[in-house]
Amino acid sequence: MNTPKVIPRVALQQLRTAIQLSIHLNALRNANRSTFVRSASGKSLGDNRVRDQPKKKRKARIEFKQYSLKDAEQYSLCDAMRYIKAFEVGRPPTSPKYDLAVKLRTIKNGPTVRNRLRLPHAVDTSIRICVICPPDSKHAEAAKKAGASVVGEDTVFDAVKAGRIEFDRCICHQDSITKLNKAGLGRILGPRGLMPSAKFGTIVKDVAVSVKGLIGGSEYRERNGVLRMAVGQLGFTPEELQANIKTFMGEIKKDIALLSDKVNKEIHEVVLSSTNAPGFSLNGDFRSPTSPSSRDLSVT
Repeated sequence: MNTPKVIPRVALQQLRTAIQLSIHLNALRNANRSTFVRSASGKSLGDNRVRDQPKKKRKARIEFKQYSLKDAEQYSLCDAMRYIKAFEVGRPPTSPKYDLAVKLRTIKNGPTVRNRLRLPHAVDTSIRICVICPPDSKHAEAAKKAGASVVGEDTVFDAVKAGRIEFDRCICHQDSITKLNKAGLGRILGPRGLMPSAKFGTIVKDVAVSVKGLIGGSEYRERNGVLRMAVGQLGFTPEELQANIKTFMGEIKKDIALLSDKVNKEIHEVVLSSTNAPGFSLNGDFRSPTSPSSRDLSVT
């Protein structure tokens, strides 16, 4: 009878070591194969798991983006006028206009500011005004005397439908509103901001007073969180431009206060530019220690 051989303890330990080494080598071989597949295809199984997970949606910005003014270079009114005049050298003093852009901190798709005002010093007196009223009435005569360039009803309607819009502002007497609505001019005049509306005070009872108010008046409207309006001619003195800017800013603050129960709006930055010059951010001061005199800035 054969007796089983007894494996020495040393040999048994070597066998266990060999088995463990074999397992470790197999693991390394599998890892290298996975690395090769990743390097060849550019992806791994882990990438597929990450890719299949739904991406987090970026929250849409609800407010218009305004940059910080902490490190921005800002100017006094007289300094901004000096630099702007340098860009307008050689041009007629009544042709280029000073433009003011008021940037607001406000939400998107909310109520907007829109209004019109009469500045202390008129910027554009060549505005053409249309008055819709019976052509042979006393209202038509009063409108012409006040300075209206186009007066009538049917003739005005036909001209607009034919594409001849020869006016910059349009007001309507309250007795002619029915005929205006029947004419169906909303699709033509509406996109241009010329359709008379009671909301904006262009459907009136006294056309003469309204025409006089429009001549030399200015209109502003918020677009993308910015209010823009021409506030002066190049030949204006610093004091005249300052008076117009103060009036404009005062009206904006009143308009914002009226909307305070619906939306929060704050003035972020005020920028002065001109027809051919870049914008200069204003710091609220009238002049700085190095500003030229008002007399020098008044010379065109």
